[in-house]
Amino acid sequence: MGGVVIDIFGIFFPRRCPMCGKPTGYGKDLIHKECREKLPYITGAKCLKCGKSVENAEVEFCYDCTKTEHIYDKGRCLYSHNGQMKKSLYDFKYKNKREYAKAYGEELVNNLKYEILAWNADVIMPVPLHKSKLRHRGYNQAELIARELSRRLEIPMDSKILKRTRKTRAQKELNDSDRKKNVKNAFIVDKSIVKYKKVILVDDIYTTGSTIDSCAKVLKEKGVEKVYYVSLSVGTGI
Repeated sequence: MGGVVIDIFGIFFPRRCPMCGKPTGYGKDLIHKECREKLPYITGAKCLKCGKSVENAEVEFCYDCTKTEHIYDKGRCLYSHNGQMKKSLYDFKYKNKREYAKAYGEELVNNLKYEILAWNADVIMPVPLHKSKLRHRGYNQAELIARELSRRLEIPMDSKILKRTRKTRAQKELNDSDRKKNVKNAFIVDKSIVKYKKVILVDDIYTTGSTIDSCAKVLKEKGVEKVYYVSLSVGTGI
């Protein structure tokens, strides 16, 4: 009976590949094989701090990390923010494609599981949206990804402690200097002391790290010792 229900559900509400938008079918891969092969994975030598691509293994840090003393400790991202990935994330955020989070979570775990687990974190926290933006959109895309990571890695998620108090402009609209100003003092921790010592922040896109640093700053001020981040994609000049 269960199989019949799934088949009927699949006819009227087919699960779709987050890259091409075509049906995948239940019980099959969440992303079409041919779409996965085109994804802009970050491969080769990576920045030891943020995980962006670097020229070769002799280059320890990317350009952004050589000129910025980050507050967070380390991070990893999976894709470059271009091509299919750029469109997929746009649809995820602005076209109510919440179901894409499942595929994103699977991809992150399949590719970054052991690096993430090596951090031995106490909790996963999504980068929060301002309440007005959350009300307008109806969901926090970072929280959907964080929930998938939490479930698959069996690391607790806490989406209550870290809050965004200012409605900020989209970081992609700003240059490096303005990005830092945009998120300065934009976050608070809703606790006098945080019980967690190692935190993983989750966001959909990482650019220069200004948002992650702003979150890390308030967390460390409340007693957190290590702050890491995981993002689905990383962009330059966006």
